[in-house]
Amino acid sequence: MARVEQSQQGLFGVPESTMPLAERVRPRSLDDIAGQQHLVGPKAPLRRFIEEGQLPSMLFWGPPGSGKTTLAEIFARSLDFRFEQLSAIDAGVRDVRQALERAAQARSVEGRRTLLFIDEIHRFNKAQQDSLLHAIEQGVVILIGATTENPSFEVNAALLSRMQVYALKPLEEEELRIVIERALGCDDAMQDVFLADDAWEFLLHYAAGDARKALNALEATAAMTGGAPGQKMLSGSHLAEAVQQRQPVYDRKGEYHYDIISAFIKSLRGSDPDAALFWLARMLEGGEDPRFIARRLVIFASEDVGNADPYALTLAMSVFSAVEVIGLPEARINLAQGVTYLAGCPKSNASYLGIKLAQKASAELSLAPVPMHLRNAPTKLMKASGYGEGYLYPHDFPGHFTTQQYAPDVLRGQVFYKPTMEGRERFIRERLQELWKRRY
Repeated sequence: MARVEQSQQGLFGVPESTMPLAERVRPRSLDDIAGQQHLVGPKAPLRRFIEEGQLPSMLFWGPPGSGKTTLAEIFARSLDFRFEQLSAIDAGVRDVRQALERAAQARSVEGRRTLLFIDEIHRFNKAQQDSLLHAIEQGVVILIGATTENPSFEVNAALLSRMQVYALKPLEEEELRIVIERALGCDDAMQDVFLADDAWEFLLHYAAGDARKALNALEATAAMTGGAPGQKMLSGSHLAEAVQQRQPVYDRKGEYHYDIISAFIKSLRGSDPDAALFWLARMLEGGEDPRFIARRLVIFASEDVGNADPYALTLAMSVFSAVEVIGLPEARINLAQGVTYLAGCPKSNASYLGIKLAQKASAELSLAPVPMHLRNAPTKLMKASGYGEGYLYPHDFPGHFTTQQYAPDVLRGQVFYKPTMEGRERFIRERLQELWKRRY
């Protein structure tokens, strides 16, 4: 149903004392926002919209708890717009039509514009999304939609073309810490609440970049935890009990972080998918950034699989893209697919060893000249000087190959890449042995 501005008891007429903590401490201006500096920092686009008093229709794409609703409310407050909020989960075409009628009436009677915020807008079907087009074009409302899904796939092209899309990022741990410290310091109900070191660690990992999740957990734990009059010291076990989640033994910045990622990579290298899945689960439960894991898979695909299975790199890149687009919790499935494939496929580090040897040679022979027949000859003078003379164009020969020297003289016959007999690399090795008989 619609959420409509009514009074100043809080922006929507609800007594602040009855609001959840996340609502009570919601930022009231861009300066209060932790994170999203690429959007709200000095000279960033959203700040400039407020400074210039001009607001286009926009779509905020980002994970839960990253500030999408907060930004919409700040826009309404800063620019003195009426504010209406719909949730696409339970609103229908009739709700949209009524909100637009109220906006048109407010504009004609009061001369006041309306900001219509639609949460989870990707859940609207085509008819519901199309019902907004005319109102946007006529300026009846400024529309701000919020979505956790890739709008390119979930929002109609006609509606998307009328909106500016801005991507919000999960909050970093230091940004989450700012949000929590502000709640503890500014909210009346939190004045007697303190967090032990392990509580901070648990809360930051549990929230996984979601400010609302962190504040809800904090409020629930404070409500169920006793203590000396005037003081409640919350521990990690208090939080774990309140949210019914085991306190993970994992530190994203400490020794356990490096131990577990080491065990993970070595399990992949050792072709043990079950162990690799276990360490993957440990990292995810501990709040590890899934993008960090996906990046390691991309590296592994070239370093430890290489040309034994060239498709491994393609798959790893696809997993990384999926993690970026999907996000947790569903992205764990993408990660699991990548992990099991990479663990199960043949292995070769020949490419990795080859580039190491080539870099060593390059550092030692940085002045080795390019053979004359390989040099480019864009001018007549260069041609006359012998640049490019004697080069043999491989496509002019049977099999599109002819024997000629490509390395500097000092590296004649030097082998950096030594393909193994594993997987697809066996065929590469056999071909190179056929082509370069003296070298391989």
